[in-house]
Amino acid sequence: MQNYNADSPMLNSLKALLIFMLSFFLLPEGYAQRDLKATFIHPPDAYKPGVYWYFMDGNMSAGTITKDLEAMKKAGIGNLVFLEVNVGVPRGPVDFLSEEWTSLFVHAEKEARRLGIEITLGIGPGWTGSGGPWVKGSQSMQHLVSSEVTISAGSHKKIVLPVPAPKKPFFGEGSLTPEFRKEWNSYYEDVAVLAFPLNGKTGKISDHEEKALYFRAPYSSGVVKPYLPSPSGPTTGKNSGIEKSRIIDLTGKMAADGTLSWRPPSGKWTIMRFGSRNNGAITRPAPVPGLGFESDKFDTTALNAHLNAYIGKLLTRTGKTGPGVAGGLKRLHMDSWEMGAQNWTAAFRKEFLKRRHYDPLKYYPVYDGKIVGSLAESERFLWDLRQTAQELVLENHAQHVKDYAKRHNLSLSIEPYDMNPTADLELGSIADVPMAEFWSKGFGFNSTYSVIEATSIAHVGGKTLVPAEAFTAQDNEGWKQYPGSMKNQGDWALAAGINRFVYHTFQNQFLPDSLKPGATMGPYGVHWDRSQTWWPMVEGYHQYITRCQYLLQQGRTVADILYLTPEGAPHVFVPPSSAIQGDTIGDRRGYNFDGCSPLQLMKATVRNNQIVFPGGASYKILILPDVESMTPELLAKIGSLLKLGATVSGNPPLRSPSLTGFPACDNRVLQLSRQIWGTTAKPQNERRRKYGKGMLIWGGTPAADHLYPSYQLTAGLLRAMNIREDFMADSSLRYTHRSMPGRDLYFVSNTTGKTLKADAMFRSAMGAPERWDAVTGKIRPVYDFSLNSGITTVPLQLAAYESCFIVFSQENRWLPSKVSIQPETRSLATLSGSWELSFDPKWGGPAHTAFDTLSDWSSNREEGIKFYSGIASYHKTFDLSAEDRRTGKTTVYLDLGTVKDMARVTLNGKDLGVVWTAPWRVDISAAVQQKNNVLVIDVANRWANRLIGDEKKPFDGIKNDKWPEWLLKHQPRTSGRYTFTTSDQYKASSPLLPSGLLGPVTVVEELRDQ
Repeated sequence: MQNYNADSPMLNSLKALLIFMLSFFLLPEGYAQRDLKATFIHPPDAYKPGVYWYFMDGNMSAGTITKDLEAMKKAGIGNLVFLEVNVGVPRGPVDFLSEEWTSLFVHAEKEARRLGIEITLGIGPGWTGSGGPWVKGSQSMQHLVSSEVTISAGSHKKIVLPVPAPKKPFFGEGSLTPEFRKEWNSYYEDVAVLAFPLNGKTGKISDHEEKALYFRAPYSSGVVKPYLPSPSGPTTGKNSGIEKSRIIDLTGKMAADGTLSWRPPSGKWTIMRFGSRNNGAITRPAPVPGLGFESDKFDTTALNAHLNAYIGKLLTRTGKTGPGVAGGLKRLHMDSWEMGAQNWTAAFRKEFLKRRHYDPLKYYPVYDGKIVGSLAESERFLWDLRQTAQELVLENHAQHVKDYAKRHNLSLSIEPYDMNPTADLELGSIADVPMAEFWSKGFGFNSTYSVIEATSIAHVGGKTLVPAEAFTAQDNEGWKQYPGSMKNQGDWALAAGINRFVYHTFQNQFLPDSLKPGATMGPYGVHWDRSQTWWPMVEGYHQYITRCQYLLQQGRTVADILYLTPEGAPHVFVPPSSAIQGDTIGDRRGYNFDGCSPLQLMKATVRNNQIVFPGGASYKILILPDVESMTPELLAKIGSLLKLGATVSGNPPLRSPSLTGFPACDNRVLQLSRQIWGTTAKPQNERRRKYGKGMLIWGGTPAADHLYPSYQLTAGLLRAMNIREDFMADSSLRYTHRSMPGRDLYFVSNTTGKTLKADAMFRSAMGAPERWDAVTGKIRPVYDFSLNSGITTVPLQLAAYESCFIVFSQENRWLPSKVSIQPETRSLATLSGSWELSFDPKWGGPAHTAFDTLSDWSSNREEGIKFYSGIASYHKTFDLSAEDRRTGKTTVYLDLGTVKDMARVTLNGKDLGVVWTAPWRVDISAAVQQKNNVLVIDVANRWANRLIGDEKKPFDGIKNDKWPEWLLKHQPRTSGRYTFTTSDQYKASSPLLPSGLLGPVTVVEELRDQ
């Protein structure tokens, strides 16, 4: 086997990428395989992780911008998302979008080009949305609001219709400055006046404010339904609401002051005045000069005004970046939807009529929860209202931004979740780069559902890149996270389909370098920046992530099950909980799955009895949602897929959810259901029906797991089709599978904190397997495997939270044997006794000291060690006699035992790299000698202990939103504190964290048979 050395010089990134591309299209298979290996060891910059690069309301300078970017480059960061916010830090001198600010952005863009770092720019100030002070009330997000009066036919009282009040902003009036509160209260445009007789029978629609898109809390809050129920039937029968035929349009009879020139003919009447109001959404949390209303998400004219005022101004200064430029501005970004919903725009009635083919005017009372016609009829109108709103967001907002970006040689990424008024999968499918977010486990919200959504969007849509805003956290994180603690959750994200981490957050360090941990983005984030204690060692972890991301961007993800989401908006795709094993970061079972939206399904066809999409994704079975309504167009598409040979599981729909074409639409649904299923009944036992070349399965156990049957039921259907699980092993192993011409690639990860041995079965007979280690870059053949009926069994041994890639290739022709890949290991020496240590006095530690035995810093009597945070160096000299060494294929390792939290090993002057995860060892074969081995182990812990120690000293930080005098006047600090941060997250009584090299440190030798 060719020897691939991870220490060989790194290939030029552009050259490596070109070679990789050529290998698939021009070169023989063997060359492609070897290049895949070489590029795995030294991946190009395009596969590096990224960061959210936050700036804090005018606190910025050219010098700190350059320092940040150079620190990113050195540490292995290849891309960033640029945002400016206002969270918990006194305002700085550089006003947002001023000439100075714009020049600094241009400086950042040029420096990023110089360093080859890609910039993604949020499309508005703050961390979400698209708005600013340039957004006029008429171009802001709108609600249709109403007021009403009741009058009798005999009354001669002057009728004055009050101006409807605005709805309360989702985040409260406290989010509005006095100036914006005044504008929010004053902006108003009349829309219509309707009158109808008061019959006393009018009911109220439940949850109407959510159904009419006035109010929807973030789905990540855990209190929101993932979807709204489909309208039920029938729409005819005894009315319980306002008779639509008796609703009168009085819009032309009201004067500007609200006076109405009309009298009811008889009886009591309700008169409703409808108008357009701003929904109160403002840019958040934007720098003060960037505060303003959110632009109208239904109107391209309003969006153009916003884009020209912000993005356009910057693009005129930066210019276009061509495809040959490695860094600089490359992408625009729409972050998680936190602007709330809107249900109106000036052209809404016109757009509704064009799309739904009926006039919504007489249904306006339904906005207020009133029933027009029947409850089912009103619910159908609300469904049509939401569908129209969704289409306008998709076309006039997301697609419009994408088109704008494309004209400037930019792409668009979207995080399509949280308060999104559309179906998440539909919004995300617009993006060039669909994006997810996951929070650090235990340190904030659970948004792992967005990972399932973004990966589904990318797989179905044929998009390679699936980034995630990674390890977002709240104030309880407190610098506790580090690469080793994040390994398990990070591997979960990789196995779930994420193939680019964008760490939240790298805060621009605008403070002097002596003040650490320094600036933060308020209390949020995992503090992934150059002020971290372990930042000088983080490149080892980034190398692991880069190698993983490189492989996980090759080929296509393999999944067998495709879950179709229902029509309608808003909608969050939630798979059956039984399809996930584990806790809040649960893993996929043996049959992987994706979700698919109705619009995405319309692009599918069938090939070899599999549902296939234009981007290449294919699925063995389509699972329909357990709903009784479906539009005729979608149902006809499902019938078409069945005729072509697809396998579909689900019950027949009974009606349309829409009023469009009613009642013919319902008749058409019933006609198609009877044609496809042969009946509209739901049999008690499972039934199968051949339809065209396909197979339809329905009836039996009803869906009891969200909208879908249990995973076990679907798995049984696949087994009955003679399709084996893609991966079978101990439940403590997670996986993902990607396939490419001539190769199958599986990522496998140990989910436990202990060594695990297991026989893993892979649904691949592509060739003999290899084990690729993304931590070290080493590649080893696997000989002790077995192959039976297309299933390859590989014995695996993985240390705590260890991962590997098992790669099958047609090029690998060796046969299975009884030779084990697991080596024979023996200990050569234990480095016991005393160690010399040196701490950094800048952080309170002694410059020189000695430990008789390895011990935890936090239990040391000396306060300078007990509360120390930073890097300390351990020094030791040892001998290793020649007779201790064996001959043959041996590797000598230095095993560090327990490390809190990261270490860099230098032996005899040779840097052997960073140790940050299990197995906590480093290969010293090329550096070790018989006598006088000079060993240096640099160990970094976390900031917590020094911050806790400093809490015992007088406070001298930010008070009342003002910087301390000593900082403003460049005076010496008198408090005795060593640290300074803009977010205080500890108390003097907070528990200290274990720190240092705890050992035992041993020299071990491995002997391999092969």
